[in-house]
Amino acid sequence: WMQKLGAAGVLAPDVVTVAYSYIGPEQTWRIYKDGTIGQAKKHLEESCACIADALGASGGSAYVSVNKAVVTQASSAIPVVPLYISLLFKKMKELDIHEDCIEQIERLFSDHLGSDTGPELDEFGRIRIDDWEMRDDVQDHIAELWEKVDTDNLPEIGDIDGYRENFLKLFGFGLEGVDYDADVDPAVEIPSLA
Repeated sequence: WMQKLGAAGVLAPDVVTVAYSYIGPEQTWRIYKDGTIGQAKKHLEESCACIADALGASGGSAYVSVNKAVVTQASSAIPVVPLYISLLFKKMKELDIHEDCIEQIERLFSDHLGSDTGPELDEFGRIRIDDWEMRDDVQDHIAELWEKVDTDNLPEIGDIDGYRENFLKLFGFGLEGVDYDADVDPAVEIPSLA
C-alpha cells in the first residue's frame, strides 16, 4: 500500500511509516518465532527494509516497532501466551513499568518517533518498545515462575484478574460507566446503510 500511495503522489517527502511486531521471550518462540507467525514477522521486516529504501530517496523512513506483550484477540488465541502475559503483568505492575496499548504507543511516539534525535534502533534497525518487558530482572523472574506455575498458584503468582479484565474490555465488557443491565434495542438503524 505504501507503493500505491507513493505512485498516487499522496505521500509527504519525509513520510514515516511504522509496522508493529512482537518477539517475546524464548518460552513463546516455538509458536511466536519459529512457526508460521514467525515467518510472517520475518517477511514484515524484509518488507520494511524495502520500503525504507524506497522512501529514503525522498527523506522518508520505515520502521518496525517491536512492542510489549498486550492482551489482543490474536495473543489470546495463541497457546502459552495468555499464561506468559499473566505472569508478565504481575511483575511489571510490581515494578511500576507496566504499559497497556495506549501507554506503550505514546512512548513510541514521544521517545522515538517524535524525539529530536530520531528513534533509537537495535542492531537489526528495529525500535524496541518491548525494552521494559525484556529487562533481565523481569525475564529472570518469569523464567523462575514458569517452572512452577500451575492452575492452583496462578492467581497468586500471576495477574490472571488483570488479564481477564483486559480480555473482557476487548469485547466491550467490564467498562466503567456502562449499565450492562439496561434494556437495549438490538435493531438500530445505521444511517449510512439506508
